[in-house]
Amino acid sequence: MTTDARIPLSRKRVLRAAVGLADEHGLRALTMRRLAEELGAEAMSLYYHVAKKEEVLDGIVDVVAQEINEAVERLDPGADWKPAVRQRILAARRVFLRHRWAPELFETRSATSPAVLRYYDALVGLMRDGGFSYDLVHHALHALGSRALGFTQELFDPSAGSSADVPADLAAGLPNLVGMLSEIAHDDPESALGWCDDQTEFEFGLDVILDGLDRLRDQA
Repeated sequence: MTTDARIPLSRKRVLRAAVGLADEHGLRALTMRRLAEELGAEAMSLYYHVAKKEEVLDGIVDVVAQEINEAVERLDPGADWKPAVRQRILAARRVFLRHRWAPELFETRSATSPAVLRYYDALVGLMRDGGFSYDLVHHALHALGSRALGFTQELFDPSAGSSADVPADLAAGLPNLVGMLSEIAHDDPESALGWCDDQTEFEFGLDVILDGLDRLRDQA
């Protein structure tokens, strides 16, 4: 228990404690019982503020998304759409790097967070101000996918129970894949949100997409 139990419970306090618990111990450690212990309260008392764990999960998506909005609102957008969009996405990524459990949660929630919608609305506004049609913005958002929020979905995910290494009995027939995996290694775990999602790879993919979108905008 790390919180003063004498402070009255509120929805905001419960959700902030949930974010802190996930930051310290991971998302799977976030249970109503563990959260109540963290707050110095009875588990049943949490239900006055969050009806069930699913509501906690939706709520902490909002908390992180609001943190992203606050981060990007402090940026100077400048006159050119591309560096403005780039720095906005990288600012969002820095928030996710502080909450490494959050990408998985954002990908799996069925309810759309109002704070996430505000983030995307401002992103669309930047591109519209940069000369994009709504049609091209729509294509751009599909091309960016989760990268628009600062993280990418892994092609391989050893954490999901499978190995990224090529099985020995298949290696002889997959020389190109084996060659790539044996040569490429990422050694900066602080910049990763997954097995291979380090800062260099993220920025490489982001720049490829933004450069392509800039050419399409000029042709429109």
